[in-house]
Amino acid sequence: MADLFDDYPTGTAWDEMIDPDDGGSRAAYKGLHRALAQLSAGELRARAETLARSYLAQGVTFDFAGEERPFPLDVVPRVLAGDEWEHVAPGVAQRVRALEAFLADIYGPQRAIADGVIPRSVVVSSTNFLRAARGINPPNGVRVHVSGIDLVRDSLGGWRVLEDNVRVPSGVSYVLSNRRAMAQTFPELFAALRIRPVADYPRRLLAALTAAAPSGVDEPTVVVLTPGVFNSAYYEHSLLARMMGVELVEGRDLFCSGGRVWMRTTQGRRRVDVIYRRVDDDYLDPVVFRNDSYLGSPGLMTCARNGTVTIANAVGNGVADDKLVYTYVPDLIRYYLSEQPILRNVDTWRLEEPNALEEVLDRLDELVVKPVDGSGGKGLVVGPRASAAELAALRVRLRDDPRGWIAQPVVQLSTLPTLVEDGLKPRHTDLRPFAVNDGESVFVLPGGLTRVALPEGELVVNSSQGGGSKDTWVLGGAVPRRAVRRESDLPQSVAQDSAVPIDSNPNDVRAQVMQQQQGRTSTAGGVPC
Repeated sequence: MADLFDDYPTGTAWDEMIDPDDGGSRAAYKGLHRALAQLSAGELRARAETLARSYLAQGVTFDFAGEERPFPLDVVPRVLAGDEWEHVAPGVAQRVRALEAFLADIYGPQRAIADGVIPRSVVVSSTNFLRAARGINPPNGVRVHVSGIDLVRDSLGGWRVLEDNVRVPSGVSYVLSNRRAMAQTFPELFAALRIRPVADYPRRLLAALTAAAPSGVDEPTVVVLTPGVFNSAYYEHSLLARMMGVELVEGRDLFCSGGRVWMRTTQGRRRVDVIYRRVDDDYLDPVVFRNDSYLGSPGLMTCARNGTVTIANAVGNGVADDKLVYTYVPDLIRYYLSEQPILRNVDTWRLEEPNALEEVLDRLDELVVKPVDGSGGKGLVVGPRASAAELAALRVRLRDDPRGWIAQPVVQLSTLPTLVEDGLKPRHTDLRPFAVNDGESVFVLPGGLTRVALPEGELVVNSSQGGGSKDTWVLGGAVPRRAVRRESDLPQSVAQDSAVPIDSNPNDVRAQVMQQQQGRTSTAGGVPC
């Protein structure tokens, strides 16, 4: 493999595969290193082209600057040793359990506020703290059915939590698609290495959604609620619905009657018990939130409050995604769980604290500044790369709205060999493990979504900023379990019910889908993947 790595540069960032001391591979990558050694540079590029054609044929796409593109999948995977994963997975699960307790508390008795663990002002000033969610108690106590916790490695190789995603986290479809494509393109690697499977995720998700059904429902009907085909993550919505064997519906396919939610089908109306929604809070119920929304259905919140339907993830979870709340999560873990955090946060300045604000303003050209309710990497400013004019404008914004921002040191995200035009080069990556909570335990999918920034030196890995992905292999796997599909799980066709008129204009629907993707906040848009 000398020709592949002859000119591979080493930098200050931690490289996941290459040990800079001797130029050899790290322990977890030795099997992959040996297998790739059998390939020439031309053969590796041919495999990469096969991957790209496979994704194009399957329609595995994402939205970039308003254009639908095949999702970039790099040919070199990320590899994690089994013992390392046994540190990461419990850390993710611990964080999910703490956030569950936090959400139940702030929409209930607010003990953490009364005990001084987190200030009331931090919670109530969050744009995603929704008073309409107070008093809604999920049947099995789960609000965070699905989560994506973003992790990065620091310059010493240690894992840090970059942010939490417990609102409507996206990206797991790429984990499933990446694995399928890589197994077809590199069958010899999967034969040589014991890689933990990811195919069980849809079964786990369906089990968690079924467990969240209202009490007294023996065979719940689960649906996936999508904003529609114009949404950048529509591929994921349709894939998950198909793999779980449940209906994919839009807001116009649902209606509320008699205190329950119903779905229009060719056989008449059918009761809906659990809604796995991929629609943002603001668009979910026009009676409670935006009264011009076509993406949700009137009355959903009333049914959720009455306990006749479960909305997953729960409405109001976005307060836990607030990047200022993020700074308190280590304290919340200690408070709710009586445990020390397994995974550390990235060091963060709370700019609402006057001393912190002044320090950040003095060091603005050294730090990364982020909007607290941003997503998709938009709105953040990397100080060392910003112009004097950009920093001057940022200073004004920080003084005007310190609650709206946090600051962090520039973390040199770890790098991985990535195939680009001039061969294998190091590119920065992060990792989004996905967790599923069924009320009894938190299952963390082995691996998760590795996102990679394709331009040289770029630190923003989001697909909405032109990033790609890698398959993530956790070694030491077991034989995959097959999901058993019951007859009741099989998809049924969905048609509009003539008893309930549908008068939404398709152009209005498209406009609202675009608003949801781009307007979660005024400063940060795009998909969260």
